[in-house]
Amino acid sequence: MMKTIINTDQAPSAIGTYSQAVKVNNTVYLSGQIPLVPETMEIVSEDFAEQTQQVFKNIVAVCEAAGGNINDMVKVNIFLQDLANFATVNEIMSQYFQQPYPARAAVQVARLPKDVAIEIDGIMELPNFS
Repeated sequence: MMKTIINTDQAPSAIGTYSQAVKVNNTVYLSGQIPLVPETMEIVSEDFAEQTQQVFKNIVAVCEAAGGNINDMVKVNIFLQDLANFATVNEIMSQYFQQPYPARAAVQVARLPKDVAIEIDGIMELPNFS
């Protein structure tokens, strides 16, 4: 087993005891991303759509740092403070992913880090070029 820690300054640095992502062989486990702007480590805005866009930008950056792209993701977990925002998530997600889409779960939670409205994590499978 080959384990590699993924880190990029194009996504927010960890605000706890975790890595942005961990690659094991061709599988990459992405930690949850919240709508922090990497350069300032501040929440992008209070607007849900803007928060969602920032989360996907952060995920794209981590995927690229791991040697893949967002369409290599096979599983996405979406955590929302309010499931009423589900349609907005779908609309924005469609701007980042091409079919076939990854497997996905979306759940409402009581609270997220820094009281943001959305957090997303997932699993990416890199193509095997050997």
